[in-house]
Amino acid sequence: MKLRVVRRLYDWVMGWAETRWATPALAVHATTESFVFPIPVDPLLMALAMSEPRRALRFALVASVFSVAGGLLGYAIGYGAYEAIGARIIAGLGYETQFLALQENFGEYTFLAIFAAGFTPLPYKVFTIAAGTCAVPLGPFFMASVLSRSARFFLVAWLIRRFGPAVREKIERYFDLFAFAFLALLVGGFFLVKLGIDH
Repeated sequence: MKLRVVRRLYDWVMGWAETRWATPALAVHATTESFVFPIPVDPLLMALAMSEPRRALRFALVASVFSVAGGLLGYAIGYGAYEAIGARIIAGLGYETQFLALQENFGEYTFLAIFAAGFTPLPYKVFTIAAGTCAVPLGPFFMASVLSRSARFFLVAWLIRRFGPAVREKIERYFDLFAFAFLALLVGGFFLVKLGIDH
């Protein structure tokens, strides 16, 4: 997707932060971002949290609930309407190569894969559609989505509420690095535990 189009979408999304429809806009954004919309939820969530710090965690809850709902829609599209809808979404976003690679590698570590996509900057939308296409178990998909999306959005909201607008730049600059570092620790711990169980 061209950068100019993405920038226009970003500006359009952020424009909702200053209206009375900000919370419904956040809900719609979180839903659609989980299976089709290219702009991350975090900038709008941060803007709302800064405008009303006392409601920051409530905004995080809205983002979490509707993001998981959108993930389930993505799963449903992959499961029952990939040829009609899902393939067009993936092609429109330019993720065909990543999608094919993901389809081939979904397996024993489905939970970790979904958690990684939900918490880090990996394209969660691609994982939701791919999970449906591969008919991965819905239970692990749902739990990984709930935990990862909630962890991400509540962490962002809590940081804004705790430290104020000054922390926004640091979140935008370092959050991806932190997310991948946390994921590496999580995966490392998982494999250590699994290794201990196997032996």
